[in-house]
Amino acid sequence: MLTQIETDVIHLSPAAVQAVRDLFAQRNLEDEYAFRVYVAGRSCSGLQYGMALDNKPNETDISSTTDGIKVLVDDISIQYLRGATIDFVDDERGKGFVVNNPNVEPACACEGGSCG
Repeated sequence: MLTQIETDVIHLSPAAVQAVRDLFAQRNLEDEYAFRVYVAGRSCSGLQYGMALDNKPNETDISSTTDGIKVLVDDISIQYLRGATIDFVDDERGKGFVVNNPNVEPACACEGGSCG
């Protein structure tokens, strides 16, 4: 059975909520769709995240809702994502979702393993 969490497991900023709503509208998706967030891997620069629009939750998914947007996280990824905030930025560097994760220390680039 899908677990519903009373508090935000992952918080969506107002800009992220609007971006997800826009995606739902552009694709004419029905209300049963959710915004899935997961850890896709790890590299020397930190965790890599994936996001998808999903209408088939797994029994072990954790579910929360922010401003009417259902957010799904699998039971493994939640260990790394609990308390994270997802924002949507549109600036001179491009546009897209950004994960601000308090559970992960900033990582350095691969070269030499040191920053600076």
